[in-house]
Amino acid sequence: MTIQHPNFGAMAPDRVIIFDTTLRDGEQSPGFSMTLSEKVRMAEALAELGVDVIEAGFPIASNDDFAAVKTIAETVRGPVICGLARSSPGDIVRAAEALRPAERRRIHTFISTSPLHMKFKLRMEPEAVLDAITASVTLARNHADDVEWSAEDGTRTDIDFLCRAVEAAIRAGATTINVPDTVGYAVPEDLRRIFSTLRERVPGADAVIFSAHNHNDLGLAVANTLAALDGGARQVEGAINGIGERAGNCSIEEVVMAMRTRPDSYGFSNGIETPNILKTSRLLSTITGFDVQPNKAIVGRNAFAHESGIHQDGMLKNAATYEIMTPDSVGWTKSNLVLGKHSGRAAFRDKLVQLGYGEIGDNRLNEAFRRFKDLADRKKTVFEDDIIALIDETVVRDHERVSFEELEVRSGSKGPSTADLVLSIDGVRRSARAQGDGPVDAAFRAIRELFPHEATLALFSVGAVTPETDAQARCTVRLQENGRLVDGQGADTDTVVSAALAYVHALNKLLVKRERREPEALSA
Repeated sequence: MTIQHPNFGAMAPDRVIIFDTTLRDGEQSPGFSMTLSEKVRMAEALAELGVDVIEAGFPIASNDDFAAVKTIAETVRGPVICGLARSSPGDIVRAAEALRPAERRRIHTFISTSPLHMKFKLRMEPEAVLDAITASVTLARNHADDVEWSAEDGTRTDIDFLCRAVEAAIRAGATTINVPDTVGYAVPEDLRRIFSTLRERVPGADAVIFSAHNHNDLGLAVANTLAALDGGARQVEGAINGIGERAGNCSIEEVVMAMRTRPDSYGFSNGIETPNILKTSRLLSTITGFDVQPNKAIVGRNAFAHESGIHQDGMLKNAATYEIMTPDSVGWTKSNLVLGKHSGRAAFRDKLVQLGYGEIGDNRLNEAFRRFKDLADRKKTVFEDDIIALIDETVVRDHERVSFEELEVRSGSKGPSTADLVLSIDGVRRSARAQGDGPVDAAFRAIRELFPHEATLALFSVGAVTPETDAQARCTVRLQENGRLVDGQGADTDTVVSAALAYVHALNKLLVKRERREPEALSA
């Protein structure tokens, strides 16, 4: 049956709306906060990927969140731009104000419906919750034709009450009904049954889109989302790389490729440009400083790697023996080795296009090429992962207050290490010498001397980008201050330089976060 939707028109029965919440639920993950410019860059990438709805943030949470939603509404075209709001009038009006510039807008309002949440979180009786649903959706419809209503903790809600709540939301004008597995408790059969029951029992259910928003606490988010489609849901909510509260959300790239790879089981269509998946995943990793694990489905670096001799033999004879999708279908290339010190700018630009960085500007290209040549002079072989690490470092350091200039360390088994460090702080070069227990400690002490701060070091890790002895070291530094967590990354063939770059990167993120009030923790 065709559904008439205010933002999507006549919806074919097999069309699935892709609702991306990377910028809202995803950003609530500890350490994943993004600056305004980073959010806009990510939203533009999501639009290029082909998502149908971008949940840009929670406008009432802070002035920063409001500005991000408003700026994305002003600048990003194509997807519906959505803002989250609780059931209170202030939240809804604030969301409507932020979304006003969007060419296509949606207000997403929610309230808890499970007995546990109503009793201990809301301290409201069920009838009062039903009244709140009616009032909030009615108000939202006064500000937007497209209103999504969510039953927080929906999968732990009594099914009879859930039917009443959904009926109230539809009657008040909701166009999309979302039943989130907020705490990742459900199993696939639960989702299939819930959506089937709602579509069968609730008056008006045939005129709205049902949506699934599943968390991954039991590792079942994608399986639950696919089961929800079996039950009649036609919108799926998730995040790039599966980021989100606790164990994360349904991974957009995984559920999309499941639909594409298994049309025999999931005969649905969507608007995702799958060759852009890897590029979008890597951009998010660059912005947040969190890489996906190597064996992550679709976007992990081992997703299309084959080491076993048996597998390699099969691949040489027919790739389909061990690959159920082609690497290029999600944005991967097949080459392993790239470029060297004799390569020119044209070859370098061509490789960036292959890796998904074709949109890089001339100034950034020139800086990246200079750093590539420096790296090529120091390494025998430059791999694709070396290029990715180099470009990521260049892209993420826009508009920084503190930048790394020079570092010289002296260390050994006799006595403390010494670091001579030069930083540029607000455009002014400053230098300091510090001693420490090892060269990394000395470098970090020098940074603190040049730019005093109270943040504590919560994590320091080192890994090699590639396996050789002259490989680049990739360091991660996590700083903590007044409940804020930020992560910075750096890559260099010198491990101490990489560590200093990572610390400076984290420090720049911390300076941005100091000026913003953290969004209230929500998990619709």
